Amino acid sequence: MWFFDALAAGFQHPTDPARLAWFRIIYGTVLTVRFALAFGQGGWDRFAPGTLSAHLAEQRFGPTRARLLITVYRPALVVRTAAALALAAGLAPRLALVLVLAGAAMELLYLRSPNAVRYTLLTGACLLLAGDLGHGLHVEHGLSTANTWAQCLMVLVTTDIYWNSAWHKLRSPQFRSGLYLAQWVHVFTQVREQLPYRRQYAVPSLVRRYAGNLTARDIRLWRLIAATVITLEIALPPALLIPQTMPYAVAIGIAMHVAFTCLKPRQLLTFSGLTVGTYTGFAV
Repeated sequence: MWFFDALAAGFQHPTDPARLAWFRIIYGTVLTVRFALAFGQGGWDRFAPGTLSAHLAEQRFGPTRARLLITVYRPALVVRTAAALALAAGLAPRLALVLVLAGAAMELLYLRSPNAVRYTLLTGACLLLAGDLGHGLHVEHGLSTANTWAQCLMVLVTTDIYWNSAWHKLRSPQFRSGLYLAQWVHVFTQVREQLPYRRQYAVPSLVRRYAGNLTARDIRLWRLIAATVITLEIALPPALLIPQTMPYAVAIGIAMHVAFTCLKPRQLLTFSGLTVGTYTGFAV
């Protein structure tokens, strides 16, 4: 297996630089979409005078630093979106990547739950450590040690994300029992028409109708789904590394993340898009 060969060789085992070039394109594309969406639903006016966000920023950072954040906020939204597009297109990719990471890190200053930002920074750091990001949309295959360390690091980051998630789910009796998922879908079914941003959720009507009633049958169904998710999160990383099982693991992983994203499309777009994108790094 190439990953263990690379570890044994001190990261001098050659890999195909195209693997991270493809991830660079996916990374840039996902963040272009994410940053573009940040302009809407009040994002552009986040720190407008008199808003709660401006008041909280002043309380947290003080008047001087809050004023600096408010001043650079809108220009940063524009610059980081253009940089993400340039990164996907392969135009000055390393400079574009630095600007993208800086623009993403800015969100740590005001988002209440910045887990997607942290994952963005982690996977972006893997790209930043790569010796060959490629140029343009043309991807050339070959063998080189330029990206071996970065590719191994990306595999470790994704493996940790999956296994850490599985560990937390295993430790949660409510998730293992299926009750958490059953309650979430049931409550969503009841209040979906009152939600201010209904398009941020995409739970199919079939699921709401037949698995959103909080019956004993529903809970048993969601218990089976919960067990399946935990099993997949444990099994996917090694399955992605084995050439014989990789195609099946990719298909299953994509299907799993599509299901995740249906729960909260806007919030999980970055996580699901980047995680599936890292699958390119599991192949040698």
